[in-house]
Amino acid sequence: MIGVIAKPGQEGVAEEFFQLFKTPWEWYRPGSLYDVILSTSDEVPQVNPRLLLLFGVELKTLDTQLGLSVQEHRGHTSLNERNCQIPVYDRFLTFLNGDGVPCVNGELGVSGIKFKWHESTVIRLGYDLFEQARVLLSDGQPVENSGIPALDNHIRALRHWILEAGISVLEVPPSPYGHSFSVCLTHDIDFVGIRKHFLDRTMCGFVYRATVGATKNFFRDRISAAQLLKSWWTVITLPFVYLGWKKDFWEPFGWYGEVERELAATYFLIPFKGRAGERVPAPKASLRATAYDVRELASEIDALQNRGCEIGVHGIDAWNSSEKGREELARIKTLAGSACGIRMHWLLRDAKTPCALEEAGFAYDSTFGYNETVGYRNGTSQVFLPSGAQSLLELPMHIQDGALFYSEKLDLSPAEARTRCQAIIDHVRAFGGVLTLLWHDRSHAPERFWGDFYSQLLQELKVEGPWFATARQLVAWFRKRRQIEFQRVGTDSSRIRVTYDGEEIQPPLTLRIYQPKNDAADASQHIPQLTEFPWNGNRYRELDLNTSYNLIPDSTICSLS
Repeated sequence: MIGVIAKPGQEGVAEEFFQLFKTPWEWYRPGSLYDVILSTSDEVPQVNPRLLLLFGVELKTLDTQLGLSVQEHRGHTSLNERNCQIPVYDRFLTFLNGDGVPCVNGELGVSGIKFKWHESTVIRLGYDLFEQARVLLSDGQPVENSGIPALDNHIRALRHWILEAGISVLEVPPSPYGHSFSVCLTHDIDFVGIRKHFLDRTMCGFVYRATVGATKNFFRDRISAAQLLKSWWTVITLPFVYLGWKKDFWEPFGWYGEVERELAATYFLIPFKGRAGERVPAPKASLRATAYDVRELASEIDALQNRGCEIGVHGIDAWNSSEKGREELARIKTLAGSACGIRMHWLLRDAKTPCALEEAGFAYDSTFGYNETVGYRNGTSQVFLPSGAQSLLELPMHIQDGALFYSEKLDLSPAEARTRCQAIIDHVRAFGGVLTLLWHDRSHAPERFWGDFYSQLLQELKVEGPWFATARQLVAWFRKRRQIEFQRVGTDSSRIRVTYDGEEIQPPLTLRIYQPKNDAADASQHIPQLTEFPWNGNRYRELDLNTSYNLIPDSTICSLS
């Protein structure tokens, strides 16, 4: 059990941090025993836990006792903990002297230092953990740090320090039992066919890109000779598409249905034809307006739902108006029945968006992501509660086709894009969480030809054995995980009861116990022993973290051999 002491005003973000690092913790109670005390305040109780983690940029009383001199810095920097990057934002400290062992380093010096203090191990960190979490869960990371899962790395570092102190860790990881991670396939439907665009800007733009643009891409090794010829042929036969004699090559639903066979995806549909939206903070706002009427897609929506897919709202004005959000949600619900999620068109949002979407009646949002790159806008692969929301959860978006391949964005070759995607896959495999993919409606067709990459990516993901689920299913699973509570049994901080009061959790959660091995001469080389088992929430579990584990079938006790 971790005893937490936070500065005034940090209670909410601290609680959210421990929804992500799902491990036993409670607000520090005087007189209670704790193996670990984590504080961002100057308040340090006169007790000797096995591990004291002291975060913050303010000078602490204990700094003088530890013989530390500090230097304050402003601006962004990247720290390193065991070859793990931890960006910090705004203010941070470096420590100029002291007899401790550096454990977090940066370009400007040591920002984390470890001491033995009486009977405790003390780790003094020159940044405020909960302030960093607040920045990541509200503003998010700049593009230059998009490839760093900063919030997940904070969790990993904290787990390492606890284990290095010889303390076992109980955790409910952010992936179902038997799966190292989850995958959410999503599609933003901006176009449903080129027939909707006759002699307009969209059609003319396609003709140019499929001829001149395709030729340039061929000489840049972005498309093959066969794809170049297919682009030209598509332009030549375009009149037959308008006459209805040839299939509309921009129609997305059939192609995705074949490629994603037996995999349910989430489709975000624009609710109103011809609406560009209000207060659009971007140039060429008129281009946001769609040419299709969602009411014309009733049969396609039925077919998608019959194969287990989800229909969500591709919002126009909901990001800044709860009234417009309710209108957009109601339009999709008249066709899909149970829509509850949204992703904003052009990924528009501001600080008030979570509150506006919540008031409009949405259960989740999936807007947090980058238009210009791929990676971790909020530094995590987990579903989380964004700042300003009370119940609306955020499913972060990690990889989108346009960011990978547009010439104005990353402009990657397929090989380069595979390397970028593989780094994100490697992280979710190791840490857990959700990999959220966004592939747009006409990305499979000429002139883009991004369908082959998507098909191959899906095949590679299938080999990894993740849980493929719709956005609604994933958010519901994480919502149940958030309802898990930990209670100490008696006064012993190592005996924990895990409780849940709700519907059965399927697929089941994992209860994971890390036990440190103490047979290495160097504590930093300890490799923890893992014990884990499934739990669907039907019975509470009591665990003793200091024992070996035998799971007794049909018992409420996991313990004590």
